[in-house]
Amino acid sequence: MNRPFFRYILILAVVCTCGFIGYSVASEAKVIIPQETIRLFNGKDLSPFYTWLEDLKHQDPDRVFSIVDQIDGAPAIRISGERWGALVTKVQYAQYRLVAEFRWGLLTWAKRKDRARDNGVLVHGQGLDGNRRSDFNDPWMRSIEAQIIEGGVGDFLVLGGYEPDGRLISPAVTAPVSKDRDGEPFYDSVGNPTEFNTGRINWYGRDVDWKDVLGFRGKQDVESPLGQWTRIEVICDKDRITYLVNGKSVNRVTQSSLTHGKILIQSEGAEIYFRRIDLEPLK
Repeated sequence: MNRPFFRYILILAVVCTCGFIGYSVASEAKVIIPQETIRLFNGKDLSPFYTWLEDLKHQDPDRVFSIVDQIDGAPAIRISGERWGALVTKVQYAQYRLVAEFRWGLLTWAKRKDRARDNGVLVHGQGLDGNRRSDFNDPWMRSIEAQIIEGGVGDFLVLGGYEPDGRLISPAVTAPVSKDRDGEPFYDSVGNPTEFNTGRINWYGRDVDWKDVLGFRGKQDVESPLGQWTRIEVICDKDRITYLVNGKSVNRVTQSSLTHGKILIQSEGAEIYFRRIDLEPLK
């Protein structure tokens, strides 16, 4: 091979490789800290998000995610729940107060047809799509979940995820907890500080007799009754995450190993509407 031509090819390869690596690092490193309210739902489209569904990846032939012109007088995001997956923000965020308003629909699907209506907002999502499983075909990714489920709106779940080299990375959070009658941990401001690398931290008033049945409602539930809108707030302040339901603080974790990442809105077997998803700057 002609030596000058070989040298040109080698330089071109190096430049292209470095450019690709630089783009990947830059894209992964870009983290937005809101300085003013960011409306992830603008009332018109889903442009801040991309869709991710188990098996289908970025395809959504059944329109699991769509916009309805009006529900209770205003546009909303409709998530049918027919397939398991999520709306995923295109960029990463940190240091914000997420404010969302949701209302359950009537449809339920498949293995959760007769179970409690289920959904969730995942914060600090990191890694490749679908990394909850090593084959990267899971509905979600490594993150901290602010649970939305009948009777359990206010729980936190710690979700680990795999790297391409096969390593499972499990986030860590600490919460003061006590144990209920069945030995399940629930948030207790004067409880024993405990580190969690997996599992669930129940909100402080979750009914000890909670059952995974359609329409379940506990004695102390803060979530609005079926058919009404519920306001949730997830405050991500450095390594602290606080969960409020209808203005009431119900759960909190600290020392989170995840402090930034994508935000995911789940689809998990139940129809649900969101009329508001905002990121407000912290004061």
